[in-house]
Amino acid sequence: MSNSKIKALSSKKWWLYIGGLTAISIFAAQKNFVPDVAFNGSTLAGWHTLGQADWRAEKGELIGKPNGEAGGWLVLDRGYQDIQFAADFRCDGACKAGVLLRAEKTAEGMKGVFVSLTAGDVAPYNVVVDAQGKELSRSAMPPGPGPMIRMATARFSGGEDLVPGFSKPAPTPDELKAPPPPKPVANAAGRGRAGRPGPELRANDWNSVQIILDADVLSMSINEGRGASGTTSDRTMGFGPIALYAGGSGEVRFKEVGYKDLNVKFEPKEEVSPHFKMQRISDFYYGWCAAAGDINNDGVPDIVAGPFYFLGPDFTHRHEFTAARTYNPSNQFSQAMVNFSYDFTGDGWADILAVDQRPIYLYVNPKGESRRWDRYNVVPQASTEIELLKDIDGDGKPEVLFGGDGALEYAKPDPANPTAPWIVTQISERTGVNAHGMGVGDINGDGRMDVVGPKGWWEQPPKGTAPGPWRFHPANFGNGGAEMGVYDVNGDGLNDVVTSLAAHGWGLSWFEQKRDKDGAISFAEHRIMGDFSTKNAGNVTFSELHALTFADLDGDGVPDIIVGKRVFSHLESYTDPDPYGPAVLYWYRTVRNLKAEGGAEFVPELIHNRSGVGSHLQAVDLNHDGAVDIITSTNRGTFVFFNQMRPKKK
Repeated sequence: MSNSKIKALSSKKWWLYIGGLTAISIFAAQKNFVPDVAFNGSTLAGWHTLGQADWRAEKGELIGKPNGEAGGWLVLDRGYQDIQFAADFRCDGACKAGVLLRAEKTAEGMKGVFVSLTAGDVAPYNVVVDAQGKELSRSAMPPGPGPMIRMATARFSGGEDLVPGFSKPAPTPDELKAPPPPKPVANAAGRGRAGRPGPELRANDWNSVQIILDADVLSMSINEGRGASGTTSDRTMGFGPIALYAGGSGEVRFKEVGYKDLNVKFEPKEEVSPHFKMQRISDFYYGWCAAAGDINNDGVPDIVAGPFYFLGPDFTHRHEFTAARTYNPSNQFSQAMVNFSYDFTGDGWADILAVDQRPIYLYVNPKGESRRWDRYNVVPQASTEIELLKDIDGDGKPEVLFGGDGALEYAKPDPANPTAPWIVTQISERTGVNAHGMGVGDINGDGRMDVVGPKGWWEQPPKGTAPGPWRFHPANFGNGGAEMGVYDVNGDGLNDVVTSLAAHGWGLSWFEQKRDKDGAISFAEHRIMGDFSTKNAGNVTFSELHALTFADLDGDGVPDIIVGKRVFSHLESYTDPDPYGPAVLYWYRTVRNLKAEGGAEFVPELIHNRSGVGSHLQAVDLNHDGAVDIITSTNRGTFVFFNQMRPKKK
């Protein structure tokens, strides 16, 4: 498709081509979800009161003032079972506040799951209340099963452990003899939830709360920090309205109240962009990665995904290069995190490099023999959830960039012994590695490849420099997402940085490179996509941008962004925001526009809404038609999207 035709499309309403959005950023949307109901009124219509408190509504606030120590309730007229609730609240003086969920009628009055929001007592309880609203009993909820678990009942009922971890292949003989690798050093911004603030309340000030009660597990966050979790006593049952509580003395205020019925799941009709032709080459969940390489040496690109390679050009026949099994996306992590294909041994046949969430394995091509490939542990310790295969040292051959042993490093084979442990070059200090986010590109324009991470960039020293950590330049590129792009976005001759901001959260931005009169480098952020509460390019919003790559899809000479949502990153749970959002795959067209902020803008188009991304995807011309195609492999299967935007060769 010509550039003029693409521009014509952009002059129309792009939403005609990007149907099936996860959601649209709208007024009154919460950060992590779009509520079914967002209260912004000045009456108590739809609510009723119970107990010793006076309630009123003013300009979107629900205000309760207790008439006695026991306090009282503002009860919604409609019932819910599974629910996501969020609000800002303020407790003045010695007041007590809380939220009751599943307020089910009983012979005494009602019972439910109560989240106390009182200073010194921020915790979930099972409570029973009499017909006059007086609390009869309160018992602490048993602790929740932890993250990555949706149903504690299933987890603790004697069945299969729902978090089996990454399934590992059997160790090689050499691995059995070797000492265990050192434990990785990780900083607070790495995997897990370390470094988050505890559930402390700001006295006589506004606080935020989010509560998710799903099946038999309650989870909550206070002021963006993870709070206590709990397990309900009624397994997955219980049904009733929301009730707000005001007790003690002093006024309680709630605003920005929003809630969503989690019993309802939305899956849009399947859509594929008219600019791409989709081929689903596998229906099952085998891995989070896809790569291309000429495996059978016939001059035609093949696809590597999970434990298979698929022979081109039709990709209908697949072969196991390692033992294969399907996985359950609800409660299992797959073996394959990242795959690459290249002739690492130098014998003329493409090999496979596979990262299995600690070791990096080299699978050596058996040169056409129909069997599983021999495997060698060439890097014993990789602590990141993303790795890149790039020519970093300028020798014309790619190296693998990874985080290991507390530092960012790259490794390459010894040509004399490529199956032995690879030669490792240290890039950063050994002060910890972010599990997400890394990129390669020339930041300072000296012709050498630099390396970028979420907290800044490392300047590659000149050849012949003594080995040691590279010079680090601090910069804030987010919390760590996926592959980070380094290219000239706005055409000013300086390479910028384009990145997702959180692999398990929200955000996509480009960072414009600036130079002062002395040549010092800094970066200005231009947000492309935030969360549900922000204004986003094309009104497109989705979370968990765990994989991202760059390619010139429309043929204008400027790289574009290819990115999507990784569904169930931490299994089927509410560990991450919007876990049930559609598995979208998008491309963001880079448009140089002097009138736009920073001199450029990004125009999104939906490619597909039933595939998404994993940890790594690849853009490559698979059919030699001059157009870059896209390969992605996720817990929805493995997909090829053939680019239709350029004239086919005659």
